[in-house]
Formats: sequence, C-alpha cells, structure tokens
Amino acid sequence: MISGRVVRLRRYPVKSLLGERLPAADIDETGVAGDRRLALLDQTSGRVASAKQPHRWRGLLTLRAAGGATDPVRVTLADGRQLSAEDPDIDAVLSAAAGRPVTLVDSVPAGATLLRSHPEAVLAAGLTDEVPADESRLGSVLPGTFFDFAPIHLVTTATLDRIAGHLPPGAGTVERYRPNLVLDTDTAAFAENSWVGRELRVGPDLVLAVLAPTPRCAVPTLAHGPLPREPEALRVPARLNRIEPLPGAGPQPCVGAYARVVRPGRVADGDRVVVGS
Repeated sequence: MISGRVVRLRRYPVKSLLGERLPAADIDETGVAGDRRLALLDQTSGRVASAKQPHRWRGLLTLRAAGGATDPVRVTLADGRQLSAEDPDIDAVLSAAAGRPVTLVDSVPAGATLLRSHPEAVLAAGLTDEVPADESRLGSVLPGTFFDFAPIHLVTTATLDRIAGHLPPGAGTVERYRPNLVLDTDTAAFAENSWVGRELRVGPDLVLAVLAPTPRCAVPTLAHGPLPREPEALRVPARLNRIEPLPGAGPQPCVGAYARVVRPGRVADGDRVVVGS
C-alpha cells in the first residue's frame, strides 16, 4: 500500500493568474472551492486568455488572484495594487495589465476555446514569436468550468525534487507546475504515471480517481511573479519523463497527474493519503 500526506494545497481563482496556498479547503466534483472560477475573455478573438499561448498572455503570470470560495476574488497587480473582481473598473485595469482588451467572466461562454502553443516551438522560437498552436474547447470534460481537462492536478514531492535537482537553485517547482495537491508519499519520482486508473483517499472523506499523467505546456518555463524564465522546467521532464499521457496523444513531457472527484471532502495540510491498488 502506498501512503503519505498532503504537504501543500493550492488554488488559482482566475485561470492563468498566479494563485494562493491554503491551509484547508473543501473539494467537490468541480475541484477545490474557488479554483479557476473566473477567466479573462479576449474581447478581440472571443477566446479565453491562457498563458499556454506565451507570446500573447505570459504577462498574466505577473498577476495574483486570491479568494473566491465565499468572498469576492482579489487580484494583486505587478505593482502591488489590489482590487476586487467586483470593482467596476476591473476590466479596464486588467486590460491595461494584459496589453489587450479583456473581460473578467465567471461562466464559460458557449463554444469557448483557448490556444495552446506547441511547447517545443516556444522553446525554439522564444517568447515573442507566434508559433503553431492547438485550439481546445473548454468545459468539454466538466461542463461550465474553466478547467482544460480535469478539476484536480496532483504531484508528489519526489517528482518535484527530482526535477529541482536539474534546475538552478531557487528556480521553483510548485509555482511553475501549478498543482492543487502536493503529496509526500513513499514512492519514487514520477510514480504518478502508475496511478492512472487507481483511487486516492485523501483525508477523512475525499476520494479521487486518477485519470492521466499531466502533459506540460510552455507555462512552467515562463516567469512566475518573481521567478525568472526557466526553459529547463520543460526540458528536464522531457528528458526524464516523456510518455504518452493518453492513447494516441504521442509522447509528451509529463509532471504529475490529473484526477476527478469521486467523493467530495475537506482536505487540510497534513492529511493522510492512501493510493488504492
């Protein structure tokens, strides 16, 4: 039996903005309470803004969002200013920060899509060039949400430590790979690959079903607040854990795993985790 504990719990109230650490949170079929409940809609293209398209949206990772479960989301700008998602000037302020006209939305528009730049092309061309991208529809797996694939992203400390050993000191891993749950388990790095199809029991009530390894886009390579750009954050998993996350998807660098919620529950730092057989 594989066991461990929760060592970090995070949420990201606005899609592609920096998030926050939580001591505890309720988790249901739509994920961590308050997670990715809002997004920015590009007024020009009609697509959801995503840092997965770095040449256009990498600046979103200079902004930080907090709250949103029971209180309004708060956004902190790069200069330290804070404003509420309910502020009447929120769209104008975020448009200025993003460099394009955007609207903060709390529901997925019909047919909403985003663009995911090919990560290897981003590494080759740099951050300012437009490169080939795939268009994906939001809400196809979990209708009405801003998740790309699943409501929970988890990763083990063993995986993060293995990657960190190949990055410059202080490069950061948790911030770059944006998990909801960081788990300290008695496993080797990239054990999450073998958890697909298994259930995880977290705390007294929560049960998760692991769906697939998490393929990485260019986002981990970008500057995240004070963390500088780090291309090795993609190159390292490409060397160490290049696998096929889903049948027919082709080999991709993967870090962590996606999961859905089988049974909701409240989770806190230190809660026990058991991986089923």
